[in-house]
Amino acid sequence: MATERPGASEGATPQQGARTAQQIAGELRSRIDRGDYRLGQLLPTQRELMAEFGVSKDTVQRAMRELQTEGWIESRQGSGSRVIRARRIHTPKARAGQPVPVGLGPLISEAFEAEEVSLDAFCLTTESLTDHVGVQADRVALGEVSPRSISLRLLLPSREPRPAYPAAADDPSDARPHERWATMVEFHTGRLREKLVALRRGGLVATVDVDVRRAPLTPTHKLYLLNRTSALHGLYVVENRTMPLSDGTEVQALDVLGLQSTLFHYEKTGDPDAQGSLFVASAQKWFDSCWENLGVPEGS
Repeated sequence: MATERPGASEGATPQQGARTAQQIAGELRSRIDRGDYRLGQLLPTQRELMAEFGVSKDTVQRAMRELQTEGWIESRQGSGSRVIRARRIHTPKARAGQPVPVGLGPLISEAFEAEEVSLDAFCLTTESLTDHVGVQADRVALGEVSPRSISLRLLLPSREPRPAYPAAADDPSDARPHERWATMVEFHTGRLREKLVALRRGGLVATVDVDVRRAPLTPTHKLYLLNRTSALHGLYVVENRTMPLSDGTEVQALDVLGLQSTLFHYEKTGDPDAQGSLFVASAQKWFDSCWENLGVPEGS
């Protein structure tokens, strides 16, 4: 890597090609989500980000404006950019006096410690999942965990008919927010597939299955099911916001910001009638039904 810092992802170096402002903003959101940059902490300087991602000052500034518009950071001239929002996870473990995982990362990490890893996800973009699974793929490559199999099923909205959001707020015929979303999904799912398939090709994991299906649904929530024993559920909140586009222009759009959703954590226990057990079983049944009856394999 050109610059070593917590959370810097593989592929974010000048030698491997410059990233867009949207991709840089997404990477920084993920680092905030993982806890690499905590509440009140300063982000790297613009000069440091320019060197790490191999981009111009204008590109970094557009990425920072996007994070500021979304409410993740506040920027002050001469003082840098500081984190003012982070994801929250609500878990029943807090009531039992047990440690509460910070962010999504520890729960995904725990799932990858099993011999057979099973992940089902229903979401709008896969941005968060891609980042965290990438971290786990690196752990496998380093020999920190050694699953025998990894099975990932992604259920995403169909491209057509278009989901209700993201969409231009003032002109329904303006397809740019939808095109931005489609490009983002393609980017993140491609990264995710590449990371996991590389483990199989390298002989590190015997069986790796990555299956993507599209359904004519607009997600009102995101759902992660981990090893069929744990669930994370978060409601999307629709916002009318200024959306930056890749050409430097902006559009007023209806959109959801998944990393701002509070995630609720449920676990199966020895009691099948416990709330956690019932929720995980119900959520798995819902996912399986949509997968089988509504999902169309990617590329069909």
